[in-house]
Amino acid sequence: MKYPRLAAVLTAATLVATMAACGSAEKDVDKEAAGGGDNAGALVGITMPTRSSERWIADGDNLKKQLEGLGYKVDLQYAEDNIPTQTQQLDNQITKGAKVLIIASIDGTAITTQLENAKANNIPVIAYDRLIRNSPNVDYYATFDNFKVGVQQATSLLTGLKVLNADGSDAGAKGPLNVELFAGSPDDNNATFFFNGAMSVLQPYIDKKVITVKSGQTKFETVATLRWDPATAQKRMENVLTSTYKGGAKVDGVLSPYDGISIGILSALKSNGYGTAAQAYPIVTGQDAEVASVKSIVAGEQYSTIYKDTRQLAKVAGEMADAVLKGQTPTTNNTKDYDNGNKVVPAQLLESIIVDKSNYQAQLVDTGYYTADQLK
Repeated sequence: MKYPRLAAVLTAATLVATMAACGSAEKDVDKEAAGGGDNAGALVGITMPTRSSERWIADGDNLKKQLEGLGYKVDLQYAEDNIPTQTQQLDNQITKGAKVLIIASIDGTAITTQLENAKANNIPVIAYDRLIRNSPNVDYYATFDNFKVGVQQATSLLTGLKVLNADGSDAGAKGPLNVELFAGSPDDNNATFFFNGAMSVLQPYIDKKVITVKSGQTKFETVATLRWDPATAQKRMENVLTSTYKGGAKVDGVLSPYDGISIGILSALKSNGYGTAAQAYPIVTGQDAEVASVKSIVAGEQYSTIYKDTRQLAKVAGEMADAVLKGQTPTTNNTKDYDNGNKVVPAQLLESIIVDKSNYQAQLVDTGYYTADQLK
């Protein structure tokens, strides 16, 4: 008579244990959905180069919002283009126990020690918009198609000069048209992609003498602008104008890789008599669709910019971080082009758009990137 009673007790105990196990499994599933096992609510370290460019402010804010929306804690830091500051920020984030690092580097070769420390602590690293170079400890890269950005800059320059038609076909211009070249910071891997992309379009027209670089300054090392600094670009443009453009010679176009540099170039041109009824500004390109430059485009000063929707870039980088924290493999669409000197870094590339006076409303305002009031 005792055996049935014992069996009943054992059955009840088994049922309770099974229910407890199910409850535990459900909690594990919920935990996984919230951020992945032990990484639920994990700390994500984000380091941005500087607040002096409005695009980096937007990038940081968008990334922070996205990751906090996914349930993670975020440590967002800006280094104000000071390399020791950025290395210290990374050291601090590793010490604080960050589970993933998203890094928009100032100098992609200057943080090797921090990357080694991250690897030693099993912290994945995502390079954000700027490729981190000469290290095996970079796991993923979120960026735009930077070679194509350069192609777009050169294409818009030639369109503005009426060397190309709006549909991209050759307009049959004879030239020679005087063009000057500027490039980005030599310590930023993106700068070479932009410049090489642009020169792939411009070089055939230079060879045919449809356009000519009157200063003779055509090498990346010569035309690069350290830290993308507008004042440095302005000074160089002033020097080029003083040394090269005498006796009535005029600048017809300027390849500029970034809106801040474009503003410096335009300031130098203005101080040399351009931007008047008698002498219009040359065709000047740009990048990042910053407010000041979009206003300049609307006013008929800067000709164009390259619009890169940083909301989408932040979304992609946030999704990469979320995936690695859940033990998953992030989505990438390029596994061959971004060799950092030590390894090819799997990348997710986004598309960019040429913006000028004809389409800024549709691309920037109608999409909600800016309000109409911001551009007044």
